[in-house]
Amino acid sequence: MNSLIKRLRNYLADVWAEMKKVSWVRRKELFTTTLVVIVFSSVLAIFIGVVDLIFRWLLGYIIK
Repeated sequence: MNSLIKRLRNYLADVWAEMKKVSWVRRKELFTTTLVVIVFSSVLAIFIGVVDLIFRWLLGYIIK
């Protein structure tokens, strides 16, 4: 049991040491990258929607 507590204590100490090394992003950088992802996803969704409409129109034209 003592060994388990010692291993757990060592693990938590290692986790704490690694968390100190993490480079956290600033709020402005987080906002900017989030905005880029939202804009890119919107543009991609619009593009896929337009391509889908074109293919639907072409397929309807070919079938009829």
